Parts: sequence; structure tokens; C-alpha cells
Amino acid sequence: MEEPLALHPVKLYVYDLSKGMARRLSPLMLGKQLDGIWHTSIIVHKDEFFYGSGGISSCAPGGTLLGPPDTVVDLGNTEVTEEIFLEYLSSLGESMFRGESYNLFEHNCNTFSNEVAQFLTGKKIPSYITDLPSEVLSTPFGQALRPLLDSIQIQPPGGNTFSRHNGQS
Repeated sequence: MEEPLALHPVKLYVYDLSKGMARRLSPLMLGKQLDGIWHTSIIVHKDEFFYGSGGISSCAPGGTLLGPPDTVVDLGNTEVTEEIFLEYLSSLGESMFRGESYNLFEHNCNTFSNEVAQFLTGKKIPSYITDLPSEVLSTPFGQALRPLLDSIQIQPPGGNTFSRHNGQS
């Protein structure tokens, strides 16, 4: 009889990069309420994985300079083993999620978290996170700021760039 596959918890860490400023200033600047400027990462196999302008990175959970997350979302469990997951991340890092592919509005940490969450659990991350760029760009102020915002590169300090070949996980 075959052994049942082990289940591994999958969590989404959600950080407000504005530290509450978006909630206070967005009605004045954008004419609509934003609850935060979201950075997300996936926690699985005892590590935190995220994407930024430096590519895919990992660290101990809460190990970036962002500190502890503002919210933790339980995405369920996965049967994907650590070995298969690291192979998957390696292929993503060489294709879709290379550092130079980063774009604040269209291809960011939340795009990565959404992709990885679906691979691991079949579930998407909450839409209030993935819809944020289009909400900002739907405002005149967001459109005016777009050229500046498009040039912003975000890479939370404190993680290690993920590479299957150098032994970091």
C-alpha cells in the first residue's frame, strides 16, 4: 500500500508598504479609499518566498526588513514536496519571474504570490490585493504618476536571492 502524501501548510504574508499612510492619504490623493500598498509572499516548507526587482528571493518567515506581516492568510495545504517546489521556483526564476521582468503594476510580488498559490493549492490570493494596481491607475492622479511609478523597483531587503544551484532555499 502506498504512503499517503504529506500535507504542507501554505500561507500568504501580506505587508502594507505604506505603513498605514495609504489608508490616510488615498482619499485626498486618489479620491478613493485604499487600505494599503500591498507586498505579499508565500510561506511554505518553512521559508518565505517573494519576488522583486532582484528576482525570486527567500528568507525565514518574517525575515525581511519589513518585519512581521500585517496579515496572514491561510491558503490551505499542498501535497507538493519541497524538492518539486524548489524545481518549480527555479524554472519560474529563469523564465517568468526574472528580476528584469519586474514591473510595479503588471508583474510584481503579488503576481508572483498569485501564481505560486495557484500552483500549490489551486487557489488565488485575495482580489483586494491583485486589483490594487488597476484601482490606482483608474484615478487621474494614478495616471499622472504612472511614469514615475513605473520606474520604481521594489526588493525588500533581508532575503536571499533564490537559486536552486547555490543551495539557498
